[in-house]
Amino acid sequence: MTLACRVIPCLDVAAGRVVKGVNFENLRDMGDPVELAALYFAQGADELTFLDVTATVDDRATTYDVVRRTAEEVFIPLTVGGGVRSAEDVARLLGVGADKVGVNSAAIARPELIGEIADRFGAQVLVLSLDVKRASRAGAPGTHSGFVVTTHGGRTLTDLDALDWAREAIDRGAGELLVNSIDADGTKDGFDLELIGLMREISSVPVIASGGAGAARDFAPAVHAGADAVLAASVFHSGELSIGDVKDALSESGIEVRR
Repeated sequence: MTLACRVIPCLDVAAGRVVKGVNFENLRDMGDPVELAALYFAQGADELTFLDVTATVDDRATTYDVVRRTAEEVFIPLTVGGGVRSAEDVARLLGVGADKVGVNSAAIARPELIGEIADRFGAQVLVLSLDVKRASRAGAPGTHSGFVVTTHGGRTLTDLDALDWAREAIDRGAGELLVNSIDADGTKDGFDLELIGLMREISSVPVIASGGAGAARDFAPAVHAGADAVLAASVFHSGELSIGDVKDALSESGIEVRR
């Protein structure tokens, strides 16, 4: 695991613009992704994550262009996800400047994709993105952990227990877990600490906590619960918090950060 906690702004991109909503709904425009990426790089972000939330064929060219322009402006690891369905998609994204690639729905539909990507490019390139809901809130059948995996921004339930799927993905070659709580997404009520703790218990790879950050004080509990990195979007896009604010709060809680 990494010694220093990473702080990662997330840019949800649709048609070349950054958007943000609550529980993945009611998306609103938050700005130009390249300009925001440059701002977060200047503030000291450790990595950047781009998620193409529309991920249609028509938007692919836009996404590649945004990734290319961002990679020319910032010099920290860039993870890109959304619509990645094959090892060839990964090759194209790496070719325009991505350092890591996130997979979600396509891996659920065809788990062999994880091994194909890891074997060709290395596990360090592959981030498994998990959009997770509490089964009780989702009206899903009972699961071992009480958490179920969803697709399509939390709108479509699967029959996969979140912990079982994370274990399988790691066994197949996933090098990192991006664990996003759909229930907490955009609410600014804090991270789902129970979910993070459960993922930490079963994971042999780094865990990125996502969903729910609303104040600087929310980040340290996520790390104490087991996250190796913390990811947020709206609190950064709105200017409520800077990367430095979060790193200061983590440091004051005894958590090592990169300066």
